[in-house]
Amino acid sequence: MYRDLDAAELAARLGTADEPYLVDVREPDEFRAWSIPGAVNVPLGQLTQRIGELPGDRELVSICASGNRSAAAAEAMTRAGLRVANLAGGMSAWAVVYDAVALELGEAQVVQVRRRAKGCLSYLAGAGDEAFVIDPSMDTDVYVRIAAAHGWRISRVFETHLHADHLSGARALAEATGASLHRNPADPFELGFLPLGDGDSFELPGGPVVQAAHTPGHTRGSTVYLVDGRAVLSGDTLFVDGVGRPDLAERAAEFAHALYGSLHRRLAGLACETLVLPGHYGEGVVVQPDRAVAATLGGLRRSLEALSYDEDRFVAWATASCAARPPNYAQIVAANMGRAEVPLDSLRQLELGPNRCAVSGR
Repeated sequence: MYRDLDAAELAARLGTADEPYLVDVREPDEFRAWSIPGAVNVPLGQLTQRIGELPGDRELVSICASGNRSAAAAEAMTRAGLRVANLAGGMSAWAVVYDAVALELGEAQVVQVRRRAKGCLSYLAGAGDEAFVIDPSMDTDVYVRIAAAHGWRISRVFETHLHADHLSGARALAEATGASLHRNPADPFELGFLPLGDGDSFELPGGPVVQAAHTPGHTRGSTVYLVDGRAVLSGDTLFVDGVGRPDLAERAAEFAHALYGSLHRRLAGLACETLVLPGHYGEGVVVQPDRAVAATLGGLRRSLEALSYDEDRFVAWATASCAARPPNYAQIVAANMGRAEVPLDSLRQLELGPNRCAVSGR
């Protein structure tokens, strides 16, 4: 008999020696649109003919959109003598799985919160009894629980930019906790926030400082946050596997020139050992339960070929390399600006799918 597997348990096993073999039984177009990294597509209608392709020495996890087709597939694989689990709730359950990793940065602690289905990364930076939250998702209870577990009160909420591929929970979290909301007004947010200036600094109890630096390119208002001089929360400006795409505002060349300046001039003064903590990760990045998605700035300067380009070559590469825009990005942007005509919770289906806000830099 197969067992049901909780999506959180699956997330905890990925990237470990106990990683299962993932069998996605949806149709190929569903799989191409969005899948769990490492999964193999064996449509339910082909399973009987292809069951011999599946390994017998590992637990198999059967996956579909909601858990129904995968349950039928799990039953068939079990009858074939395989050890099988069914992902309960399917990709719908996977869409809301989070895990977290804490890092010590001097007197500050940073918690990286990973939304596994989207490749979205958000952060709490805390010290003493206080914490700041950067780029929260719509599932605001996640941040409230993490803060409570550390004995922190959420006092400020920041965003790195106006997001285009997922719904922001910044305003909702600020309202729920009484925190102040800080955004760069160079992005077209509606009223209801405190304008963030280049170089603005915010102190946590005990002295750690979070400082904002304007890094336009992905959006006009893109901003990174330097935590106590040791780590940079780089948003969609710089990733461990690429850089932010410059084309979502329909002015790709102009924004690519700005992005080049942000990467090579604004970040140039940071030490090579500065830890880069990005806002997303791509499907090729292996996420481990006990290790943050991160790299040193010096390491990225060596590993990302695009960072070695001169400005003209970088602009040509960045403008030519962008893929299709995120589905429903115009509606998501409007909602994140504050112009949604319906409650944000009802828009969640718009954002399902992987991160599409990066340009690969390797």
